[in-house]
Amino acid sequence: MSSWLGISLWEQLRPTLGSVGIGILAAVPLLLGLRWTLTTGTKAMRRLVALVVEQLGPLLARRSQLDLIVLAALAGIAEEMLFRGVVQAGLARLLPEGVALVVASTAFGLAHFITPAYALLAGLAGLYLGGVLLLQGNLIAPIVAHAVYDVVALNCVARLYRRIHPRGREDTG
Repeated sequence: MSSWLGISLWEQLRPTLGSVGIGILAAVPLLLGLRWTLTTGTKAMRRLVALVVEQLGPLLARRSQLDLIVLAALAGIAEEMLFRGVVQAGLARLLPEGVALVVASTAFGLAHFITPAYALLAGLAGLYLGGVLLLQGNLIAPIVAHAVYDVVALNCVARLYRRIHPRGREDTG
């Protein structure tokens, strides 16, 4: 799809120690958002966490740490290349950069529509990751930030599921 649009994803990927470091630092606000989501007393967030734990927990609780890292890395790479590298970059050729950022972030949120709250949080995360891309001009930073966030989030879901279902590896069906 990117070549069809005349977008070179490879030109947007410039791995350097600095871009990886910025990606790790850029994960911090996302992780603070995750912490808030997990600890807030807000009814919508409590319902969201319970839903995610019950839906994804059985799948994640059975996986090794390496499996979760690979899954997070693949999600970070694929989603950032699509939403930031293709959608946002492609729209930025036709629209002002800020509008392209908002549209791509909205699409990212809608692609994660489990509940309205989850879609909103994902859209905000997409807005943030798209901003990281604009500031860095390099897809590596948002990819790393996304992957680091996902590693922690997937582990949290698996841990919460195991806490609720102490035999979590067996309680899958």
